[in-house]
Amino acid sequence: MIFCSFAIEFIPEPAAEKLFNEVIQIMKKFRNFCLLVLSVLLFQSSFSQVIQPVKWKVEKQQISEKEYELVFTAAIEDKWHLYAQWLPEGNFSLPTRFEFDSLSDVKLVDTVLELSKVHEEFEEIAGAISRFFEHEAVFKQKIEITGSSPYIKGLIDFMACDDAQCIKLDEEFEFTFAMASANIQPIKDVPDQKAAGSLWAIIIEAILWGFAALLTPCVFPMVPMTVSFFMKGSENKAKGKLMATTYGLSIVLLYTLPIAVMIGITYFLGGESIAIDVFNWLSTHWLPNVIFFLVFMVFAASFFGAFEIVLPSSWVNKADSKVDKGGLAGAFFMALTLVLVSFSCTGPIVSSVIVKSTQGAIWEPIVTMLAFSIAFALPFTLFAFFPGWLNKMPKSGGWLNSVKVVLGFIEVALGFKFLSVADQTYHWGILDREVYLAIWIVTFTLLGLYLLGKLKFSHDSDMPYLSVPRLAFAMVVFTFVVYMIPGMFGAPLKALSGYLPPQSTLDFDMTKAIRNSGPNSVVVSEIGVKQPDQSLCEKPKYGDFLHLPHGLKGYFDYDQALACAKAVNKPIFIDFTGHGCVNCREMEARVWADPDVLKRLEENYIVVALYVDDKTKLPESEWVTSAYDGKLKKSIGKKYADLQISRFNINAQPYYCLLDTKGELLIQPRAYNLDINAFIDFLDKGLAEFKKRQ
Repeated sequence: MIFCSFAIEFIPEPAAEKLFNEVIQIMKKFRNFCLLVLSVLLFQSSFSQVIQPVKWKVEKQQISEKEYELVFTAAIEDKWHLYAQWLPEGNFSLPTRFEFDSLSDVKLVDTVLELSKVHEEFEEIAGAISRFFEHEAVFKQKIEITGSSPYIKGLIDFMACDDAQCIKLDEEFEFTFAMASANIQPIKDVPDQKAAGSLWAIIIEAILWGFAALLTPCVFPMVPMTVSFFMKGSENKAKGKLMATTYGLSIVLLYTLPIAVMIGITYFLGGESIAIDVFNWLSTHWLPNVIFFLVFMVFAASFFGAFEIVLPSSWVNKADSKVDKGGLAGAFFMALTLVLVSFSCTGPIVSSVIVKSTQGAIWEPIVTMLAFSIAFALPFTLFAFFPGWLNKMPKSGGWLNSVKVVLGFIEVALGFKFLSVADQTYHWGILDREVYLAIWIVTFTLLGLYLLGKLKFSHDSDMPYLSVPRLAFAMVVFTFVVYMIPGMFGAPLKALSGYLPPQSTLDFDMTKAIRNSGPNSVVVSEIGVKQPDQSLCEKPKYGDFLHLPHGLKGYFDYDQALACAKAVNKPIFIDFTGHGCVNCREMEARVWADPDVLKRLEENYIVVALYVDDKTKLPESEWVTSAYDGKLKKSIGKKYADLQISRFNINAQPYYCLLDTKGELLIQPRAYNLDINAFIDFLDKGLAEFKKRQ
């Protein structure tokens, strides 16, 4: 006010009035600026953690081989607006700014463009003309790829306001590109080459379990009940066959549909990457594997007669009460009653089938459960079609309890496989090869004694004599036990290679495997006998807890293997493998063990085994951001699982790739296949192609 009085007293009136108005305007702008800042500070301190008026979506669009457009889309809530990148002079609002902090092998072309309509009008809270967006704002930045490992990380700094308040926020963004690099070339349109034989093996096993379930005490007695139900409508043969078909299809549906729905929900809500992550977690993480182990032990105890596992009786009674409705509905509820009543016997078998199949593709559990349910439903459906077969069936008796006990012993043996997977993946050192084999030897020895009548459980009937079938089964079991015993001292046991811990976990090996590779025979042993002369460039990372089979020397880190390959000018043999990979162990025992294969791996290649399920944490400097799903990979397994998926478009193991010293593929990769000659041809063709490129 003193300044104003001085101006009026000594400055001419027109000039004083003009100066006074300018001062007033400046004070108004300063007031508005203070109010704006105060509004932002107060709003952020109290509401910014709850209200997000602007939500960002970022994506990339390829426009040529080396050019992309980065698209930033802002969804703006009603009554809110987002400021443009450039504001008129005198506007104190904060413009939207795109900061590109980390750029690797990428060049920005021009600046960020605004593609949405910009509103221009006077804004009271800003005290000036403003430029802003409402409802939606789209920005684009053109880029050019300049190298083999493009990467972008940055920040969107912005402010949004409504009629009463403003909020300043920021949004981080990150872009990765699955480009060909100096490390590994991507392969386009590579089909999932997991061998059909592997899937068929699981399907056949599921079918056998389906038939075995029929012989359990809580399922077998349901056959006469089925025949009795369908004989009621036997006077109308066409209707009887329709009902029998409905009955069989309902059994299949009741077993298959729930698992299909669960997988479908996971897939459609989270996408393929989420579904794969879920099944990878189920098959490799310690928690589900330990839970599966405990579940198998509980079911085994139930099979031995310790207690009975049953579903709530109200469920069974409710389903059974609707059977008398007749017609197709009656056939369905008859199937539902069968599924519920038989749960105590089929539950562990079903869980075994599902868990085993989760170690493959996401659709394998559906396929294997379909195979199990068809095998399980087939006898009931046939008896429904031909009730007269009932007279030819054996009568129920003590033999059913014997079948249940035998399944209990098998459950014990299979249950330890899950504990073994967790033990290998996390390197606990609990179940090495000797301990695992000892458990199996004891388990199957007890099974043999039970079949001979030397062991008896509380629910078993008296056995006055030994039947020929029991004697035959006992001989098979004891033969299996004798076969396993040499494994305690180093025998490879190829028939069980997929189920046992790897040979490298054996603590005491008394055998010397003679590998005849032409005129120069090499003796290999785990206890210090001469190993093949295979030099390495440096000590392998993770070599203290990861190992290659058959005395092979190699690496467990891709970058280390690539550096050695360049130094010695040899091609690289990549083995994408896993601790819980049954097919990987089979390949190593049946194919890698061949002298001609070993000779080529030792002499012609730098071997690197990349474990996709190992849980060992990496130092922060070795973390990688996925080019597949954009997530940070912090463990050995996740790093190399992502490498396989992002570079080779496949997630099945085993998977073998032959690369040159630039990391480029020599020939088409190879998956699970037990053909030794074909594998030798694979290695020879890769070496020939490598020599051509020299």
